[in-house]
Amino acid sequence: MAEAAQEHYKKTGQPCNGYGQHNDSGLPDGLRETAAPPVAKGEQQLTALSYAIRARVVCKYLGQLGLVVTALTIVPMAVAFATGDSTGGLRYVVVIGILGGASGLASRLPKPSHVQSNEAMAATALAFVLTPLIMTYPLMSAGAGFVDTLFEAVSGITTTGLSTLPDIAGQPPAFLFARSWMQWYGGLGIVVLSVGLLAGHHVASRRLFEPDATSENIVTTTRTHARRVLLVYLILTGLGLVAMSLTSVNPLAAVTHTLSSVSTGGFSTYTDSLAGAAGTGAAWVVTLLSFCGAIALPLYYWTYLRGFKQAFADPELRALFLVCLALVTALFIAFDTRMPAVQALKHAVVMGISAQTTTGYSSLPVDHLSAIVKTLLMGAMLVGGSVGSTAGGIKLLRALIALRVMSLTIRRTAVPAHAVVQSRLGERVLESEDIERAVVLILLYLGLVVLSWLPFVAAGFAPLDALFEVISATATVGLSTGISHAHLHPALKGILCFDMLAGRLEIIALLVLLYPGTWFGKKAESI
Repeated sequence: MAEAAQEHYKKTGQPCNGYGQHNDSGLPDGLRETAAPPVAKGEQQLTALSYAIRARVVCKYLGQLGLVVTALTIVPMAVAFATGDSTGGLRYVVVIGILGGASGLASRLPKPSHVQSNEAMAATALAFVLTPLIMTYPLMSAGAGFVDTLFEAVSGITTTGLSTLPDIAGQPPAFLFARSWMQWYGGLGIVVLSVGLLAGHHVASRRLFEPDATSENIVTTTRTHARRVLLVYLILTGLGLVAMSLTSVNPLAAVTHTLSSVSTGGFSTYTDSLAGAAGTGAAWVVTLLSFCGAIALPLYYWTYLRGFKQAFADPELRALFLVCLALVTALFIAFDTRMPAVQALKHAVVMGISAQTTTGYSSLPVDHLSAIVKTLLMGAMLVGGSVGSTAGGIKLLRALIALRVMSLTIRRTAVPAHAVVQSRLGERVLESEDIERAVVLILLYLGLVVLSWLPFVAAGFAPLDALFEVISATATVGLSTGISHAHLHPALKGILCFDMLAGRLEIIALLVLLYPGTWFGKKAESI
């Protein structure tokens, strides 16, 4: 067959598979070994079609984001003046003036006819990187040094909740409010960012825009989606403020804990986190708000339109309920051997949901927990909450995709080789791009955790505690074994800051920002 195909190719110049049919390779079957690998050709085409970002486009949209941050900064400025912190208030005035002026000029640049994906990601990633740098200046009025204040700002904007300050309760009210305020708008920002990051990702983007797989004819723009998410976010925040006001905590604690709970951030006004609010009922309100924040915000809107049946049909929400139930049960069993059953149940619920939703509140000192409890919490933190929520971690949707692929791989060993077996998640068919992106992101998360963990082990920290701290930072949780403190080496603080940013930006956007090809190379001609 191969000889006949080669003879046909010599005479006609047309590829043939030996049966008078052309094959897909562009060469006869017998000559396929001499052809260039399709992957190499694909890489050449990809390079030829790749475009670096255009500075004017990034500056324009970074300017628009800067105007939003400028408007949001008015709130902590007002709180600073209202609480008598004139130094901090004046520093916010300086930030508003400079940031507002520069952002206003940048936003007036010509609007491009199209925006590349790398430009959108670079602009948003820069916003998350530059905002904590800018906010460090007014936050330093509380008395902390630059490195520790920057750590707090990064932890705030990424909704992590790690802190290196020894006495949280002794900090000025304006400082405590500003941290939680940054978590609140940082959490909202990442939900909107996820739309851009998942553009073209069929299952995940449909998951954000249309939780109901039957809604084929509903056209939802990004702007409409953002308005719906903002409305849901504001309603959750309002309900949280009402619920927290009914507890016996002071007004500052009620406001800051609400902002940090809805955003699954975890900053507390108490040095020992929720242990400082024992007996107030605030722990239960915070836990409920954290769980609500870990649910995909667009799902609330679709539940309002379609009823609760819509919500319970969502595989990611069902998974969130099940993993929380399993984790709480396992923690209760572990705690029950050391304390009364009622206390064990309370701590299991608070700590379990806090870890799974990546909120990071704690009712017990983490460094005193057993190795098995720390391991359970690490697994929960790494997985995290739903796509389209304020939670961090790998996200349940990606974990479900990975489990589905593993199950399918095992099933394929029991069916004939020619059988067609589709990967499905609920009613949705998983396409190759969905599987590829989920697996890649999971591997990136795990790789980042390992690479960040090694320097802490080399510095002499206990391996399990170091791994816990790194996972907490990368998954934007905030639970700490005590490694994050004021005397931690600045280089290790820098690693945790990088992990927090990478985890909040889901790694890809930060890699796009750091990739040289993003900045240097051929640029699209039209603006």
